[in-house]
Formats: sequence, C-alpha cells, structure tokens
Amino acid sequence: MANSSSGDSIVERVARILEAFDGSTLVMTVAELGRRADLPSTTAHRLVDELVATGLLDRRGREVQLGLRLWELTERSSGLFALREAARPHLENLRDRLQHHVYLGVLNRHEVLYVDRLTTEKSTVNITKIAARLPAHASSAGYVLMAHASAEAQDAFLNSRFTRYTSDTVTDPNELRRILAQVRQQGFAVAVRAIVTPSSGIAVPIENSVGEVVAALGIVVPVGEESLRATLPALKTASAEITSSIRTAAPGLTARTF
Repeated sequence: MANSSSGDSIVERVARILEAFDGSTLVMTVAELGRRADLPSTTAHRLVDELVATGLLDRRGREVQLGLRLWELTERSSGLFALREAARPHLENLRDRLQHHVYLGVLNRHEVLYVDRLTTEKSTVNITKIAARLPAHASSAGYVLMAHASAEAQDAFLNSRFTRYTSDTVTDPNELRRILAQVRQQGFAVAVRAIVTPSSGIAVPIENSVGEVVAALGIVVPVGEESLRATLPALKTASAEITSSIRTAAPGLTARTF
C-alpha cells in the first residue's frame, strides 16, 4: 500500500478510521472522524467515500457509522463467534446462579478482548463491554490468560509499561511475574480493585479440546465479596461445560485463532 506524506500506509489510515468508533461514539460526522483518526480533511472524506462504497461504513445523513458488511465479515471469519455461541448458555446459567456480572474474554497481545458479557442490576460497577478491551495487568481475566501464555509472550508483557488505574493496580513486573506463577499453579485469579475501586474480578481458564487455554471466564463482584467458596465451584463447573461445548462446536479452536 502506498504511504502518505506522513509515512503511514492506506491500511493504517483505514484502521484509524474504523478504530475511531470506540463504542461510546457510534455515529459521527466525517469532520469529527477525521480529527479522531488524525487525518487531513480531504483524506478523511476520500477514504470515507471509498469505505461507504464498499459497505464498511454506512451514511446516516451527514454522519457515518460502521457498516453492516464489516460486522458480516467479522462474524463469518472469526473463531470468536463459535466460542461465544458455545459459551453463551453457560454464561447465562452462571449469571443467574451467582447474580453477578459474568464475562468471557480472550488474550490479544497485552489486552483482554471481551467476547461476551451478561450483567445483573443487583451487582456492582462493571466496565467490561463486548468487543472492548482491558489491560491484562489490571484484570483477573488478564492474569489468567497471561499466566497460560508462552514464556516469550510473558516476557514481552512484563517488559512493557503498565498504567496504574487505582492504588491497588499492580505495576511492578516482579510482582506481576509472581502473580502469574501463582495463578498458573492454583487455576484461578482474583484482582481486587485493580481497575475500578468498587469492583473486584475472579476468573478461571477455559481450555480447548487438547487442554490449551483459549479464553477466560470471570465474574465481577463488589469489593469485599470475593468469596471463593461461594463462586469458584460455579466458575469451574461453567468452565468445564464450556470446554465440553467447544469440543463439539469448535474442535479446531486454539489460542492462535485470536
């Protein structure tokens, strides 16, 4: 792909346009989209016209939004669809049983990408969103997934910079390495006030048909209610049920799928 005068390729510029729709802003003008994507006005208008023509963006009067064709292509090609479909009934059962928010996440680089989430009005603050991300160092799902990542992936993760979100966010690489080793040994993770102060997370791994960890299943609970006796058996049961469903619905699913 040809580069612009700034050195970025067309693919990079298109990616910035699509990423500008961050979940909280679903529709915007081309001018606003250009500012968010850090593009000159003429470039933004030209690329938006091309993306609309291909169906990757849709127009709504003077504004644009992500196109249905983008959703169609994603659903058709991604193993995330099979994972979510296999897990959804078990997430519903887990939510109804524990009356806490539940979620399903996969590791993508140094972040947790949330594939599914179910909420309850009776629980606490839950900032997870479907198709959104949280940093692996500040979430119980991130601890679980990174604990079962390759040694090379762990080293790269531990050599990165970590943002402190609360006073309880762990940012020391040595402490994070200890946590990952402990999580791998005990088979679950707890993150207390790691990213928002009212909430804690508890997560367990989900394995595929050959025992590889491909996802994390977790709940969000109010701080002070991190009762493993009350929650861990249900989490492990649901994880085993999802693994069984994966063997039937997506036997070829691996961590490399994501």
